Amino acid sequence: MSLVVKICGLRSAADVEAAVLAGADAVGFVFAESVRRVTPDEARVAAAAAPPDVLKVAVMNHPANEEWQAVLDGFVPDVLQTDAGDYASLDVPDSLRRWPVYREGESLAELPSEFLYEGPKSGSGRTVDWQRAGEVAKRGHMVLAGGLSADNVGEAVATVRPWGVDTSSAVESAPGRKDADKIREFIEAARAAEQHL
Repeated sequence: MSLVVKICGLRSAADVEAAVLAGADAVGFVFAESVRRVTPDEARVAAAAAPPDVLKVAVMNHPANEEWQAVLDGFVPDVLQTDAGDYASLDVPDSLRRWPVYREGESLAELPSEFLYEGPKSGSGRTVDWQRAGEVAKRGHMVLAGGLSADNVGEAVATVRPWGVDTSSAVESAPGRKDADKIREFIEAARAAEQHL
């Protein structure tokens, strides 16, 4: 099974093109409070050229159902990524994939087949304990997030052996401004590490 690489916090068609050309499997759009926040319309326009096999991920954080429905209708994502506890209050179609976010330090008694694992605060650029994350990764298809960059993603993949990896701030030239070279370098490093799994 090949490593799923997600580039998150994209805001423009140029961002999406850079991620797709570099070989990303998933592109994430942030609808929560962030310098990377986009509207559903902005995300739809940005993602329009993404091929069908690249997952379009709506990234949210404690949204009201009304807010989620606006994203669902306006953006039409393939995946909803939000904190695990949020799904109970959201109307999510069965056709949509779910990547519930579990945070380091939380109770992980039950895990779904696909999920994302990161630190207490999204977008902080801080890594989690990779040894602990490696134990969690054995329990399902885990997307590892938090502080991953071209410099450390190889070690992270080797240590944690996740199903996927996710980055945002490390592939930017400034907060909210994606850098095509950094995106390419990150994906190349992740793919190189994948060869040794």
